[in-house]
Amino acid sequence: MKYITGVHALNLPCSLLTCGDWHASALRWRNITFGETENSVFGSYGIEYEKKIPEHMEHYAAANHIRALLDLLELGNYPAAQGMNRDFICNDDYTEEIFNKVSLMKELPNWGEIDSFMGKEYYSKWLNYKKRTRL
Repeated sequence: MKYITGVHALNLPCSLLTCGDWHASALRWRNITFGETENSVFGSYGIEYEKKIPEHMEHYAAANHIRALLDLLELGNYPAAQGMNRDFICNDDYTEEIFNKVSLMKELPNWGEIDSFMGKEYYSKWLNYKKRTRL
């Protein structure tokens, strides 16, 4: 299934208690970033439906903020995901869920970079999770 993801999805409201991004007016909404659930280790996790998109009449499926960030990591777009923990998620209640989903990427070729990114974003919480789960 095709859905909006990445920075565009981060700039849409979602059902989570997260901050998301706040630069919606700076985005080019005519050039939306789309993902495909069949091409991702996350499948349809975190996809919300019937989302209103700026400058569009129709409604779309879109990633929630966690899924949008996971997609950015999966694609290796770390600069866009920088600030994931404190700027975009802003809610420790989701940390364990995020860690569990990130761990699904351990077989990807860019796992070392994903692991390093998570260490910089979550510090000892990520290290403790890896130790606890033997990741």
